[in-house]
Amino acid sequence: MTVRPAVEYFEIFDDRGHLCGRMARDEVHRSGWWHRSADVWLFRSDGALLLQQRARDKDLYAGRWDYSVGEHLLPGESFPMGAKRGLYEELGVCDVVLAAVGGLRRVVTEDARLGIRDRELARSFRVRCDEDLRPAASEVQQVQWVRPGSLHDWMRREPQAFTPWFIAAVAETGILDGLPSDSP
Repeated sequence: MTVRPAVEYFEIFDDRGHLCGRMARDEVHRSGWWHRSADVWLFRSDGALLLQQRARDKDLYAGRWDYSVGEHLLPGESFPMGAKRGLYEELGVCDVVLAAVGGLRRVVTEDARLGIRDRELARSFRVRCDEDLRPAASEVQQVQWVRPGSLHDWMRREPQAFTPWFIAAVAETGILDGLPSDSP
């Protein structure tokens, strides 16, 4: 387990993806520097997807539904390392096999009301896991297993219930394509 410092620093990148240095998290999200993140889509063997409701004290989109795990990479971390660290820190899951989904995505979230210009270089991973989860209360308000068809319906009815990056990733990665909609 990694102990995070009081101020988180991210590696920052230019528009071509070249490393430019490090910057504090808050400044990165205000200034719009590219930084890296990994997201994990955790599926049970019956096809249900785990959604995470972000904790109420999160600085961005608190209380909204999101990936099973979304993790900013720490300096020097690879995408798989960050994904596995996030699985452990947020859900208590370890010893799983990550399957990459698609390639590197450029995820942009701008919200003048919140004062953010978030630009992430993101990689997605799919994981199959039937073990018991131990959600971390500091990160996760609650979790919920959802069938892909039900998730699509929910997203159409209440898009504001989800983080903007989650909605974009469902479309961009095709993560739910070809999955049985609601059958066990």
